[in-house]
Amino acid sequence: MQHYSLTVDKILDHAAKWCGDREVVTADAGRIVDRITYSELRTRSNLLSGALNSLGLHQGDRVGTLAWNTRHHFEMYFAIMGAGYVCHTLNPRLTVAHLAAMINEAKNRAIAVSSDLLPLLAQVAPLCPSIEHVIVMDGSSDDTSIVEKIRAVVSFHDRLIEEFGKPAVWGDFHEDSPAGLCYTSGTTGKPKGVLYTHRSNYLHTLRSLQADAFALTGNDVQLVAVPMFHANAWGLPFAGPAVGARIVLPGRRTDGASLYRLMQDEKVTVAAGVVTVWLGVLEHLGSASAELPQLQRILIGGSSCPDALIKSIQERLGVRLQTSWGMTELSPLGTISASDLPATPASASGRPPLGLDLKLVDAEGTTLIPQRGKVGHLKVKGFAVVDRYYESDSDILDDEGYFDTGDLASIDDDGNLTICGRSKDLIKSGGEWINPAEIEDIIGRNPAINQVAVIGRTDEKWGERPILVVELRAGDRIDPDTLIESLRGKVADWWIPDQVEKITAMPLAATGKIDKVALRKMYASATTSAA
Repeated sequence: MQHYSLTVDKILDHAAKWCGDREVVTADAGRIVDRITYSELRTRSNLLSGALNSLGLHQGDRVGTLAWNTRHHFEMYFAIMGAGYVCHTLNPRLTVAHLAAMINEAKNRAIAVSSDLLPLLAQVAPLCPSIEHVIVMDGSSDDTSIVEKIRAVVSFHDRLIEEFGKPAVWGDFHEDSPAGLCYTSGTTGKPKGVLYTHRSNYLHTLRSLQADAFALTGNDVQLVAVPMFHANAWGLPFAGPAVGARIVLPGRRTDGASLYRLMQDEKVTVAAGVVTVWLGVLEHLGSASAELPQLQRILIGGSSCPDALIKSIQERLGVRLQTSWGMTELSPLGTISASDLPATPASASGRPPLGLDLKLVDAEGTTLIPQRGKVGHLKVKGFAVVDRYYESDSDILDDEGYFDTGDLASIDDDGNLTICGRSKDLIKSGGEWINPAEIEDIIGRNPAINQVAVIGRTDEKWGERPILVVELRAGDRIDPDTLIESLRGKVADWWIPDQVEKITAMPLAATGKIDKVALRKMYASATTSAA
């Protein structure tokens, strides 16, 4: 058989050749600001690759993107990867320190940034000596003081194409070459890079398109409300072009009113986003008579979806809701409820499409027999599963080649996976990870604090929210607001705990460590302390 290298540029080539008149639509606050066909987008992305080549970059160099879901970001995805560079997506919701640490480890030579995020990059760039070029994706900046702070050569996306864009050869590298880089908090709390290859992204695309998974077709209009900086945007920027689906990108604004208007105007048939996105849509709709008659399915993930929300969405919108589970380390799709089968149990996250294997083990790593009807530590194996973290010298797999997800899970008789909790203590809020250890370290520096713990409490909107529990030193007093203020600027705002609880004596496990299981039981439904 012929050798056919599995590189992601072929996905956009296919879309441009066979579905060239289908559109990629970009919105701002629910109003369309840009339309481009796959044919036009392929041409511009390829010219942009030539412009990137003119900057003196080499294959394998990391190019960061700090941007929202827009056509410019979409173009940059394929321009970077098609030319053999590595697209390092950066989360603009992180702190300056976190962003700088990721950029420095990746040694990004260039950063592509949305114009409204230039002030953030101006804080980050001076901490990152590897940055040589900054490309402003949309608009321009008249604020010379911001540009001066960046201390790199600043270019503008459209102007770069006009002045230096020229046809570039795509896919001139091995399919196992790196294509993307995304950092995750991992299963132990420290941010770790996951390096995707062209082959893994290509095969993940085919896997996600299976009829029991995303089940996208060329007749679909696909809303991508999953941030493009978050784990390949669930692979949707590849899945859509692969079948020629029309893609709708919401820009920065994903509030309920903006998304409702966008879905209504563009006649969206399949929409994807985290739990909080759909809560916002429901809150906007309220008791109004507004409908979305074209919407058929919603793909939901990022964190567990409350049963009440599933029921509300299905009843209010009359759509099929597909729950899923995944991780950055899985590219990220793990399991998903089928698109056309009887409803998966509300608490379950569906089954794994072809290409991913699951197994449950006990605390010692021994495979559970039988696998069904038991709770165990979840491990996974597949062509789009991480082998080792970026810049790590050793793999992170067991003797059979399985990756430990850090989740506790069960599998029912029908093969549906249910996540039962984290074997570690990370808190998942709004689909993003919060690392309790960093918060505990900051609070623990206060001389009035004897012991400190941060735990997660179930939250209907965010999945989980952090609670700060402190044991004061004898005779000391401290105002809860003072503790909260000590975190501002040191962790992301959305990491800051919603409440502070003072405790006389911290519960300890037999090993002498703080018993967080006991704390969760104590404060599972606690109200904000007035102490």
